[in-house]
Parts: sequence; structure tokens; C-alpha cells
Amino acid sequence: MKRSLLLSVIVLCFSCSRPLPDLDRFDQKAWKDDPKGCMGSRESQLASLREQREKLKGLSERDVVTLLGLPDANDLSEHNGKFYYYFITPGPGCVGIDSLGLALIVRFNATGVSREVAIE
Repeated sequence: MKRSLLLSVIVLCFSCSRPLPDLDRFDQKAWKDDPKGCMGSRESQLASLREQREKLKGLSERDVVTLLGLPDANDLSEHNGKFYYYFITPGPGCVGIDSLGLALIVRFNATGVSREVAIE
């Protein structure tokens, strides 16, 4: 009985998950293949990201990583929140770059859901 109840809950959780958003005019492969924005491929997608950044709100950390790849940097905040940084223009770690580049910043709450998406 307990096992079938647990299985039902698991199936229900997976069936209720929302599909990943479709980002128009956004090349996921080019984005993921340009870590830290060093090659300049991410910068060409800036306008598309600005228009669609609201689509990234409400996603889980796993969903954001599926769409954008692993973050270039991350940080913990007060109250168990988390920030993911994706550099759009060449950022730290790129040859000859000593300053922070323009970044897409995704803030997650303590439950791992994105609550704020900014480009700074």
C-alpha cells in the first residue's frame, strides 16, 4: 500500500511539471558553447534575452541549467537563496579580461525556484 502511494505521488509530481519555455531567436547550443562569453556568441543573443527574460521566472534550478547550461559563476545569498551568473560579454576567466562583463543574473529562492532575472 505504501509503495503504491509513493509511486502515485512520484508520477503525479512528474506529470504536473510544466514544460520548458521556448525561447524565440535563442540558440541554446551557441550559448552553451561560449562559456563566460569569451567568444562573443552570447552577446549576439542579448536582444532576444532582454525580451524574453520573464520566461525564465518560475523555473527550477535544473530547468535553468537545462536551458542555459551550467552557470559561469554562482553565489549564495541570505536566507538560502542562490544567484547564477551567465556572462554575456567576456567576463572573468577570459584571456586579457580583468573586469566583470555584462551578465544574465538568475536569483533563486530557498526552494530553488527562479524569482528574479536581470541583465546587468
